[in-house]
Amino acid sequence: MSDATAPEPPGANRPFAKRMMRKLQDNWRSVIIAIPFFWLLFFFLAPFFIVAKISLAELAIASPPFTKMVEWTDSGIMTIRIVFDNFTYIFEDSLYFDTYVNSLKISVTSTIICLLFGYPVAYAIVRSGPVAKPILLFLIILPFWTSFLLRVYAWMGLLADQGTINNLLIALGIIDEPIRMLYTEFAVFVGVVYTYMPFMILPLYANMEKLDGSLNEAAADLGSRPTNTFFKVTLPLTIPGIVAGCLLVFIPATGEYVIPDLLGGGNVNMIGRVLFNEFSRNSDWPVAAAVAIVLLFLLVLPIMVFQYYQGKASEAD
Repeated sequence: MSDATAPEPPGANRPFAKRMMRKLQDNWRSVIIAIPFFWLLFFFLAPFFIVAKISLAELAIASPPFTKMVEWTDSGIMTIRIVFDNFTYIFEDSLYFDTYVNSLKISVTSTIICLLFGYPVAYAIVRSGPVAKPILLFLIILPFWTSFLLRVYAWMGLLADQGTINNLLIALGIIDEPIRMLYTEFAVFVGVVYTYMPFMILPLYANMEKLDGSLNEAAADLGSRPTNTFFKVTLPLTIPGIVAGCLLVFIPATGEYVIPDLLGGGNVNMIGRVLFNEFSRNSDWPVAAAVAIVLLFLLVLPIMVFQYYQGKASEAD
């Protein structure tokens, strides 16, 4: 009788290998999922809590210019000091309320203008031929190759009293004297719409590109007119792109600082300019932090409410 063990049949270790491969895949999946969470933790939640802590402090002649939230006495007792005077001051001073309202007015109006002009442009790009489509997309992305600050300065030269637009209108005999455009609310609207128009067009294009063209053909075969097909088929299917584009325009436009400062010239108050003044010129970090926290809630809460009702609607469907 031989002591030699019989050789293992081929594939005997395959279940173990499969388990190990599945375990490695699960580990890599967990790592990949954890990356965005750590990104949000370090670059959003951590700065948010730091700003929130500063907003609950008092102004002090120190570096940094605010009191500490947690202090230890000589006897080893920990004291926590939290004040809400900064938020009370914001709601009592009409300057901040008027600035919030003006910022929302400019951002909402600019978002609507971007949507009205960006939707037809995105639709035209989708319907264009294979040669024209990449060229049109290149023209939409082309402004990003130039510095944002340089583009704003270029608009200052165009909108100035002795700028290109006024000189052209005078040369054509349309006007006799320069029109005041720079350092007005109109200039701020022009700058915001010009700057953030690509952020409206690109999400709309990405959404429209995925639409099934056979749906429009089916609607036409059933006797639907083009206008009716657009409002009953195309427009509802592009709502996700509309929402994405509106958020990409509305959120940064509300806190815009450079455009109202350069094109508005101090005549147009927006919350970004107020934040800059409180942080740098007044060195009132607690009030500035409180202004930033209120602005954050003004931007985040409507998005959360929209997502809540959107989730309810999808569950109902």
